[in-house]
Amino acid sequence: IQRTDQKALTLLSVLGVFMVFFIVHFPKIQMNLFIFLMMMIYFTSAMGTIYFLVRVIIPRIRKHKIKTENENVSKSEVINPTFFAGISQFKNSDEYALYLRAITQDENQLYQMFASQVFALGKINNAKNFNIRKSVYFFVAALVSELMMIMIVAFLVFKSFLFN
Repeated sequence: IQRTDQKALTLLSVLGVFMVFFIVHFPKIQMNLFIFLMMMIYFTSAMGTIYFLVRVIIPRIRKHKIKTENENVSKSEVINPTFFAGISQFKNSDEYALYLRAITQDENQLYQMFASQVFALGKINNAKNFNIRKSVYFFVAALVSELMMIMIVAFLVFKSFLFN
């Protein structure tokens, strides 16, 4: 999970550097239809990259619900004392220690607590990996469109030297 966060932050930094260079040189670009289309692809891809990278850094995971005979019972009814969200529900460390001791004395509850923790980490990791893959596709599209704009501008600037 930490490695995926590092990839996301690095990719976000690299995109930021490319965007700064693009914005600085934007007024010098002579607009034509192709450059306008590449620019629309670039900005759309950059926004998609930012969106999916933020979803990597701050993933949104829905609470898991299990089906019982008559109704849906949320797993969140039992406080998971191994996650910060669960820990923060206690008023003080003594209350937390008592709850932790009570839950660890029952082998079934202990097993359930660790199973839900592993399951939640798996869901978080899956969401992060999905979003990092999506962001890479958008990032590549942004880079390709930016490089195409640079090549077209370079071609237009040096066209007279090339074909004289």
